[in-house]
Amino acid sequence: MQNILSPQETSLAKKAAYLVLSHFDKSYRWFTRITRGAQQRFEKGNWKETQLASRERINIYEQSLSDAVAEIYHLTSVHKKDDVFWQELKKIFALQLEGHPQFELAETFFNSVIGRIFKHRKIDDDMMFVHPSRCFLPGQDRDKVINSFDTTTTVREMYEAIFKTYRYNIPFEDYERDLQNLEDALRARLSTSQLASVQAVEILKPTFFRGKAAYLIGRICMPDETLPFVIAMRRYNAPNMFVDALLTDRKDLSVIFGFARSYFMADTQNPAEVAAFLQELLPNKKNFELYMALGHYKHGKTVFYRNFLSHLETSEDHFEAAPGIRGLVMMVFHLPSYGVVFKIIKDEFAESKKITRQHVKDCYKLVKMSDRIGRMADTHEYVNFRFPLDRIAPELIEELKETCASSLEFTENELVIKHMYIERKMTPLNLYLQQETDEDKVTNALDELGMCIKQIAMANIFPGDMLHKNFGITRHGRVIFYDYDEICLMNERNFRALPKSDDPYAIDTLSVGPSDVFPEQFEHFIVGKRKFKDILKNLHGDLMTQEYWRNVQIKCERGDVQHFTPYAASKRFKRD
Repeated sequence: MQNILSPQETSLAKKAAYLVLSHFDKSYRWFTRITRGAQQRFEKGNWKETQLASRERINIYEQSLSDAVAEIYHLTSVHKKDDVFWQELKKIFALQLEGHPQFELAETFFNSVIGRIFKHRKIDDDMMFVHPSRCFLPGQDRDKVINSFDTTTTVREMYEAIFKTYRYNIPFEDYERDLQNLEDALRARLSTSQLASVQAVEILKPTFFRGKAAYLIGRICMPDETLPFVIAMRRYNAPNMFVDALLTDRKDLSVIFGFARSYFMADTQNPAEVAAFLQELLPNKKNFELYMALGHYKHGKTVFYRNFLSHLETSEDHFEAAPGIRGLVMMVFHLPSYGVVFKIIKDEFAESKKITRQHVKDCYKLVKMSDRIGRMADTHEYVNFRFPLDRIAPELIEELKETCASSLEFTENELVIKHMYIERKMTPLNLYLQQETDEDKVTNALDELGMCIKQIAMANIFPGDMLHKNFGITRHGRVIFYDYDEICLMNERNFRALPKSDDPYAIDTLSVGPSDVFPEQFEHFIVGKRKFKDILKNLHGDLMTQEYWRNVQIKCERGDVQHFTPYAASKRFKRD
């Protein structure tokens, strides 16, 4: 006999569904208000406020979720409701989303509410949106997110039309120069016949703000190809702005949307359409990566999970320990055919690690809330994540049991990991340096390593454990830091000169405080081989001096906000 809710229970389910959607809508209005303020912060040069706004926007979701769950508990005795109630709640909620411009984000919010109530132990498509409730057809709202510009005019007239549409309450440093630079760059990129064949120039309506930069992101449509069309704008502390570059290569756009960068502030009421447009520009990016780049990191996690389930259905390889030297704090494994790694905090740490499990979580949260400046990989936290047992290599299961048993729960067919992080897969730098034979690539990697350490420090983060095994290298040759268990703010360390001794490794332990750091020792630890040490010292010898680190501390204490351009210096326009 089929279970049917009573009229009273149905009414209660309707109230609960309305309550959840109301909290989502309130959350998105809050998200939009902060995002919309990015233009004014850019125009006024309020860089500290920009960083605070970024952190506040990340915190919105958890606050809204907690409020929604608290009201659900106030509305009814949730644990006295059977599955039929929650299934009906989902159906009612899905009906409410008809025509909702952020329906996909609302589904994720609903999932979070159900997940919080059941402590993420009921991943059931009858009760939550494991799969989306409807198929989104890209293009149906395209006119709401793009501006199209007339290409029958001259190149200069097209640019003038663009800047009449996208206006900023701040003067250009040299408007005529910037227009000429843009025109010259486009003519250098396209031949005369290609320019004549351009059918459309489309630009997303929101300006993409991040740090001290603003981007107009679009595309040039020709009969045989479509190119990215990105106008990168910058400003310093002076009361003006300037066009810094015109980017038409997908590689440059891919780096701008890289997983080691902070989330954009891009104001839109149609995020699915914006993500779909970006996907057409960046077909090698996963849809979940684009949602995360837009600041919808919670929905990005949902889309990742769906992508993960789909990949499991179309692959046959087994989960195994990730290549590289085993970490002292994290157990890391991967699916060779999939582009992420899974990281679990170990039950016990080596004696050299004077930290706790909570400390590790706090460090990962610090990175999440900081400007990652293109040098620190974004990580995403999951609880009670399920893996099919028959896809896990037996050796990995044994190693997981030995290192992090308290985080594991086994069912008949699944391994449930109670807490873990996912992170974009990279080649560990130590493995790359062992395998690479091209001297130029090796030198570039070591130069990137030094720049990575320096830029992280300028972002007010001391990396702590700077062994090169804790860094990865991307397919674009960029070095990224990904091991956060020893990071801290720059003012939490005391950079000292090494006490003089005949033994370079000997330190009088009685005169060393817990926060003392000796930069002269870095050359012995960052990289191993003498050849690599010499290259790193030649390129970034200042890293091994206390003066360098103290100068960075002074800048951080002063509150200087740095900006690191995500594209090559060769792409930047010359300025007087």
